This record gives sequence, C-alpha cells and structure tokens, in this order.
Amino acid sequence: MSKPPVIEVEVVSEDAGPRETRARPAGAVPPVHPLAALLLLAVDNLWSLTEWAVVSWAVTIPAAFVSVFVPTYFLHRRGLGQSRARALGWAALLGVIAAVPFSVGGTAIGAGLLAWLGITRLAGRAEHRPRAE
Repeated sequence: MSKPPVIEVEVVSEDAGPRETRARPAGAVPPVHPLAALLLLAVDNLWSLTEWAVVSWAVTIPAAFVSVFVPTYFLHRRGLGQSRARALGWAALLGVIAAVPFSVGGTAIGAGLLAWLGITRLAGRAEHRPRAE
C-alpha cells in the first residue's frame, strides 16, 4: 500500500484575489428575522396543547401576544437594524397572529415565512457559488 501524496498548503491573506464590488440587491435583507418566524411557529403550536387552551383565555391570549411581540421587536430593531416603527409593526403583526386562539393560522404563516427566508438565503448562496463546467 502506497502513501498518499503530500500537498503543500499556501496561506493567503483575505484581501488577495478578486472581490465582488456590486451592491446588495434591494431584497437582500429579509423583512422578518428567521428567529421571529420560528418563535411565531413555536408559540402558535402551543395552542394545540389542551393544557394551554384550558387556562383562561384572558391570560393565554395576552401571554401569546407578549411572548412573540417583545422578542420580535428586539430582533428586528437590533438584529435587522430596522426603524422603531417598522420593528413595532412587524412585532405587532406577528404577535397578533400568535394570539389567535387556534394553531392553524400562525403555523401556516410561520412555516411559510421560514420557507421563504430559507429559499431567499439559498438563492443568495447559489449566486456566489462557482459553476461546474
């Protein structure tokens, strides 16, 4: 059995080689943070648990709203760098969807948002991937 060939490795600095200088496309930053969509999906699925629904709706509906609203606001404000009004709008929208007392709406919307964000991210990676010829 023969030994595998030795490959010499050269360390190159990060600024060597060509760089893309084109601007980001308008849709490069997602309007909804992926963790906010995942949180909506998780909180909305709590409505399928019988123990969650048995507690008074006067407690569970505001709790579902707040548990999605607060993290979504901070994710959008700090994570995506959105303005207060835009972050507040997205947080309120996702909070209201999570507070609807059945799990169908938020699950479909949360899963749809996650799929859309994933497809957008994969499309962005495909642009930068070298093509095999």
